[in-house]
Amino acid sequence: MLQAHTIELIKATAPVLKKHGTTISKNFYERMFTEHPELLNIFNHANQKRGRQPEALANMVYNAALHIDRLEEVLPQVMVAAQKHRSLGVKPEQYPIVGKYLLLAIKEALQEDATPEIMEAWEEAYGVIAGVFIQVEQELYQQAETQTGGWEGFKPFTVEKKVSESETTTSFYLRPVDGAELATFQPGQYISVKMEIPGQKNTHIRQYSLSDAPGRKYYRITVKKEGETEQTPAGQVSHYLHEQVGEGDTLLLSAPAGEFVLNMEIEKPVVLISGGVGLTPMMAMLNTVIEKQPHRQVTFIHATQNGQSHVFRKEVKELADEHSQVSSFTWYEVPVGDDEWEHCQFVGRVKEEQLRSIWPGREVEVYFCGPVPFMKAIYRMLLQMGVKEEHLHYEFFGPAGILLEEEESVHTS
Repeated sequence: MLQAHTIELIKATAPVLKKHGTTISKNFYERMFTEHPELLNIFNHANQKRGRQPEALANMVYNAALHIDRLEEVLPQVMVAAQKHRSLGVKPEQYPIVGKYLLLAIKEALQEDATPEIMEAWEEAYGVIAGVFIQVEQELYQQAETQTGGWEGFKPFTVEKKVSESETTTSFYLRPVDGAELATFQPGQYISVKMEIPGQKNTHIRQYSLSDAPGRKYYRITVKKEGETEQTPAGQVSHYLHEQVGEGDTLLLSAPAGEFVLNMEIEKPVVLISGGVGLTPMMAMLNTVIEKQPHRQVTFIHATQNGQSHVFRKEVKELADEHSQVSSFTWYEVPVGDDEWEHCQFVGRVKEEQLRSIWPGREVEVYFCGPVPFMKAIYRMLLQMGVKEEHLHYEFFGPAGILLEEEESVHTS
């Protein structure tokens, strides 16, 4: 338990973290990876280059400092990070390494205000925060390993089937090499894929949502081949999966993880909204509701560029045709050929008045996933439509507060 004076010192320096948080976390990662390059086998290199990892860490440290006397208030955020850590294989012995370089980065940001008293307070506070993570993650490790069909670390799976879903997206059907029973999962969760790419110095680990319902004899992941832009490096792992991994090959998988999951304890109507490849966890949710809750109404909303990029179009249409509980609506930003007449209900980017025209009512649970600009706009629209904050469920890599920033339009790619 932290002393009152320690809490006071931490809270007094929290505004510095808010102002210089990303700089602090970038300095932290640079120092840590220089001294401990082995940790590059865990962290996502692409997220480092894009700035996502430093931004997420900065947000986490700031919120922990702000609520240092009420850490239970940031427990949901801790759980999201802890699930990710468990799927990556983060271990307790790595926390002192993280603490060392994080404190050095904080000290540099505070400059002359970094008195011995303040730094001692931060060291003590980090110990408390790290202890919370370690405890939560130990429970998650135990749960993953001891559940029926569970396992420790990364387990070999065979690519039983590889199916092209669009010009840039492929599904991989995966079954355990040892033929053992599959661990179940909650719709919306993901697995981590650990890969050794020839010519690459470090191991790569990526998370992919499970895109079919639990209870199958396989796991299905659906991977978009990420292209390179000025802001985004090409996806090395997604390219390797598409171009080099074939049927009969082996992939190393973690047990399913994640906090973005469908609530199956209620029968309240549910709205599933996705942009681009954010469709993948929604497919697991849609199939699960149909199979397990046949009386629960589902509104399935998807936005993408056009029919050429529309993944699972046929599957969703068939489900909507066969099950009266399902209503499906599609937006194509730039239709091609007969798209506008055959495959979508709306053209252009999602607009609030369009959502209102198909909305099933205020008393619904909403799950949404997609590119950050898409999610920012959807989030703002839903609040303006009167959907309560507690009924909104979403997941993406970055600080939640970014959803409140203004966004002129909805991007889906």
